[in-house]
Amino acid sequence: MKTRVKIVVSALELFNQHGERNITTNHIADHLSISPGNLYYHFRNKQEIIHEIFKLYAQELLERFTPVDHQQESLTLLKRYLDSIFSLMWKYRFFYANLPEILSRDEALHHDYRAVQDRLQTNLVVIMRQFVELELLDLDEEALVSLVRTLHLIASCWLSYQAALTPRTEISETLISQGMLQMIDVVKPVATTQGREQLLLLEDGIRHLA
Repeated sequence: MKTRVKIVVSALELFNQHGERNITTNHIADHLSISPGNLYYHFRNKQEIIHEIFKLYAQELLERFTPVDHQQESLTLLKRYLDSIFSLMWKYRFFYANLPEILSRDEALHHDYRAVQDRLQTNLVVIMRQFVELELLDLDEEALVSLVRTLHLIASCWLSYQAALTPRTEISETLISQGMLQMIDVVKPVATTQGREQLLLLEDGIRHLA
Protein backbone atom coordinates (compact mmCIF):
# COMPACT_ATOMS: atom_id res chain seq x y z
CA MET A 1 0.00 0.00 0.00
CA LYS A 2 1.41 3.38 -1.01
CA THR A 3 2.22 5.94 1.70
CA ARG A 4 -0.46 8.36 0.49
CA VAL A 5 -3.13 5.67 0.79
CA LYS A 6 -1.80 4.61 4.20
CA ILE A 7 -2.12 8.18 5.42
CA VAL A 8 -5.76 8.39 4.34
CA VAL A 9 -6.64 4.98 5.83
CA SER A 10 -4.89 5.79 9.12
CA ALA A 11 -6.49 9.23 9.34
CA LEU A 12 -9.94 7.74 8.83
CA GLU A 13 -9.26 5.19 11.55
CA LEU A 14 -8.01 7.82 14.02
CA PHE A 15 -10.80 10.29 13.20
CA ASN A 16 -13.38 7.57 13.83
CA GLN A 17 -11.77 6.45 17.07
CA HIS A 18 -10.96 9.80 18.65
CA GLY A 19 -12.90 12.43 16.73
CA GLU A 20 -11.47 14.50 13.90
CA ARG A 21 -10.97 17.62 16.03
CA ASN A 22 -8.72 15.66 18.44
CA ILE A 23 -6.36 14.34 15.78
CA THR A 24 -3.50 16.31 14.24
CA THR A 25 -1.19 15.49 11.36
CA ASN A 26 1.47 14.65 13.96
CA HIS A 27 -0.86 12.02 15.45
CA ILE A 28 -1.35 10.51 12.00
CA ALA A 29 2.39 10.50 11.30
CA ASP A 30 3.12 8.89 14.69
CA HIS A 31 0.46 6.26 14.04
CA LEU A 32 2.21 5.35 10.79
CA SER A 33 5.73 5.68 12.22
CA ILE A 34 6.66 8.21 9.56
CA SER A 35 8.03 11.73 9.89
CA PRO A 36 5.72 14.75 9.68
CA GLY A 37 7.79 15.83 6.68
CA ASN A 38 6.94 12.59 4.90
CA LEU A 39 3.25 13.20 5.55
CA TYR A 40 3.48 16.81 4.32
CA TYR A 41 5.08 15.54 1.10
CA HIS A 42 1.71 13.94 0.31
CA PHE A 43 -0.71 16.35 2.06
CA ARG A 44 -0.05 19.98 2.98
CA ASN A 45 -2.41 19.87 5.97
CA LYS A 46 -5.13 17.88 7.70
CA GLN A 47 -7.86 19.51 5.66
CA GLU A 48 -6.40 18.04 2.47
CA ILE A 49 -6.60 14.60 4.07
CA ILE A 50 -10.25 15.21 4.94
CA HIS A 51 -10.89 16.18 1.32
CA GLU A 52 -9.34 12.90 0.18
CA ILE A 53 -11.50 10.93 2.63
CA PHE A 54 -14.57 12.80 1.38
CA LYS A 55 -13.75 11.81 -2.23
CA LEU A 56 -13.72 8.16 -1.19
CA TYR A 57 -16.95 8.62 0.74
CA ALA A 58 -18.68 10.39 -2.17
CA GLN A 59 -17.63 7.73 -4.64
CA GLU A 60 -18.86 4.91 -2.42
CA LEU A 61 -22.08 6.75 -1.57
CA LEU A 62 -23.07 7.30 -5.20
CA GLU A 63 -22.06 3.78 -6.21
CA ARG A 64 -24.16 2.22 -3.45
CA PHE A 65 -27.17 4.40 -4.21
CA THR A 66 -27.19 4.19 -7.97
CA PRO A 67 -30.52 2.62 -9.04
CA VAL A 68 -30.16 -1.03 -10.06
CA ASP A 69 -32.35 -3.51 -11.90
CA HIS A 70 -35.38 -3.87 -9.65
CA GLN A 71 -36.46 -7.16 -11.15
CA GLN A 72 -34.60 -8.90 -8.35
CA GLU A 73 -36.49 -9.86 -5.19
CA SER A 74 -37.82 -6.76 -3.47
CA LEU A 75 -36.65 -7.83 -0.01
CA THR A 76 -33.13 -8.19 -1.41
CA LEU A 77 -33.31 -4.65 -2.78
CA LEU A 78 -34.51 -3.24 0.53
CA LYS A 79 -31.79 -5.03 2.45
CA ARG A 80 -29.15 -3.91 -0.03
CA TYR A 81 -29.92 -0.25 0.49
CA LEU A 82 -30.37 -0.58 4.23
CA ASP A 83 -27.02 -2.37 4.54
CA SER A 84 -25.44 0.41 2.49
CA ILE A 85 -26.74 3.06 4.88
CA PHE A 86 -25.33 1.15 7.85
CA SER A 87 -21.95 0.52 6.19
CA LEU A 88 -21.42 4.14 5.18
CA MET A 89 -22.50 5.59 8.51
CA TRP A 90 -20.14 3.24 10.33
CA LYS A 91 -17.16 3.54 7.97
CA TYR A 92 -17.30 7.37 7.88
CA ARG A 93 -18.83 7.95 11.29
CA PHE A 94 -16.56 10.88 12.20
CA PHE A 95 -17.91 12.77 9.20
CA TYR A 96 -21.56 12.10 10.04
CA ALA A 97 -21.03 12.95 13.72
CA ASN A 98 -19.39 16.35 13.07
CA LEU A 99 -20.85 17.26 9.70
CA PRO A 100 -21.90 20.91 10.39
CA GLU A 101 -18.56 21.77 12.00
CA ILE A 102 -16.45 20.13 9.29
CA LEU A 103 -18.36 21.81 6.47
CA SER A 104 -18.53 25.23 8.13
CA ARG A 105 -14.76 25.70 8.08
CA ASP A 106 -14.17 24.60 4.47
CA GLU A 107 -16.13 26.35 1.72
CA ALA A 108 -14.75 24.15 -1.05
CA LEU A 109 -15.64 20.97 0.79
CA HIS A 110 -19.11 22.36 1.53
CA HIS A 111 -19.60 23.03 -2.18
CA ASP A 112 -18.52 19.50 -3.09
CA TYR A 113 -20.77 18.06 -0.39
CA ARG A 114 -23.82 19.90 -1.71
CA ALA A 115 -23.09 18.73 -5.26
CA VAL A 116 -22.82 15.09 -4.16
CA GLN A 117 -25.97 15.33 -2.06
CA ASP A 118 -27.92 16.78 -5.01
CA ARG A 119 -26.90 13.78 -7.13
CA LEU A 120 -27.77 11.46 -4.29
CA GLN A 121 -31.24 12.98 -3.87
CA THR A 122 -31.95 12.40 -7.56
CA ASN A 123 -30.88 8.76 -7.27
CA LEU A 124 -32.93 8.25 -4.12
CA VAL A 125 -36.09 9.52 -5.81
CA VAL A 126 -35.59 6.98 -8.62
CA ILE A 127 -34.98 4.20 -6.08
CA MET A 128 -38.15 5.07 -4.17
CA ARG A 129 -40.13 5.06 -7.42
CA GLN A 130 -38.90 1.52 -7.93
CA PHE A 131 -40.37 0.54 -4.58
CA VAL A 132 -43.67 2.10 -5.62
CA GLU A 133 -43.57 0.06 -8.86
CA LEU A 134 -42.86 -3.06 -6.80
CA GLU A 135 -46.00 -2.21 -4.78
CA LEU A 136 -44.06 -1.91 -1.54
CA LEU A 137 -45.01 1.75 -1.09
CA ASP A 138 -48.23 3.60 -1.81
CA LEU A 139 -47.68 7.34 -2.29
CA ASP A 140 -47.82 9.98 -4.99
CA GLU A 141 -44.85 11.84 -6.46
CA GLU A 142 -45.07 14.82 -4.11
CA ALA A 143 -45.18 12.60 -1.03
CA LEU A 144 -42.37 10.46 -2.44
CA VAL A 145 -40.03 13.44 -2.81
CA SER A 146 -40.92 14.56 0.71
CA LEU A 147 -40.20 11.07 2.08
CA VAL A 148 -36.82 10.97 0.36
CA ARG A 149 -35.94 14.31 1.92
CA THR A 150 -36.94 13.09 5.37
CA LEU A 151 -34.98 9.83 5.07
CA HIS A 152 -31.97 11.71 3.75
CA LEU A 153 -32.22 14.10 6.68
CA ILE A 154 -32.28 11.28 9.23
CA ALA A 155 -29.34 9.46 7.65
CA SER A 156 -27.24 12.63 7.36
CA CYS A 157 -27.97 14.06 10.79
CA TRP A 158 -28.63 11.08 13.06
CA LEU A 159 -25.15 10.86 14.56
CA SER A 160 -24.66 14.61 14.96
CA TYR A 161 -28.12 14.78 16.57
CA GLN A 162 -27.14 12.07 19.06
CA ALA A 163 -23.81 13.78 19.74
CA ALA A 164 -25.62 17.07 20.43
CA LEU A 165 -27.97 15.37 22.89
CA THR A 166 -25.19 13.56 24.72
CA PRO A 167 -21.77 14.95 23.76
CA ARG A 168 -19.79 12.06 25.26
CA THR A 169 -21.88 9.34 23.68
CA GLU A 170 -19.66 6.82 21.91
CA ILE A 171 -20.63 6.17 18.33
CA SER A 172 -21.44 2.49 18.12
CA GLU A 173 -23.02 0.10 15.67
CA THR A 174 -26.02 -0.01 18.01
CA LEU A 175 -26.44 3.76 17.75
CA ILE A 176 -26.39 3.56 13.96
CA SER A 177 -28.89 0.69 14.05
CA GLN A 178 -31.24 2.91 16.05
CA GLY A 179 -31.08 5.46 13.24
CA MET A 180 -31.96 2.78 10.71
CA LEU A 181 -34.94 1.73 12.82
CA GLN A 182 -36.04 5.35 12.90
CA MET A 183 -35.99 5.44 9.09
CA ILE A 184 -38.07 2.27 8.91
CA ASP A 185 -40.61 3.84 11.28
CA VAL A 186 -40.92 6.81 8.92
CA VAL A 187 -41.56 4.55 5.92
CA LYS A 188 -44.11 2.23 7.58
CA PRO A 189 -47.13 4.59 7.28
CA VAL A 190 -46.83 4.68 3.47
CA ALA A 191 -45.99 0.99 3.03
CA THR A 192 -48.40 -1.46 1.43
CA THR A 193 -49.28 -4.67 3.23
CA GLN A 194 -46.47 -6.46 1.39
CA GLY A 195 -44.09 -3.59 2.02
CA ARG A 196 -44.88 -3.48 5.72
CA GLU A 197 -44.26 -7.23 6.02
CA GLN A 198 -40.84 -6.82 4.46
CA LEU A 199 -40.01 -3.79 6.58
CA LEU A 200 -40.90 -5.75 9.72
CA LEU A 201 -38.55 -8.55 8.62
CA LEU A 202 -35.73 -6.05 8.19
CA GLU A 203 -36.62 -4.39 11.47
CA ASP A 204 -36.43 -7.71 13.34
CA GLY A 205 -33.01 -8.35 11.81
CA ILE A 206 -31.72 -4.95 12.90
CA ARG A 207 -33.09 -5.31 16.43
CA HIS A 208 -31.42 -8.72 16.68
CA LEU A 209 -28.05 -7.22 15.71
CA ALA A 210 -28.51 -4.22 18.00
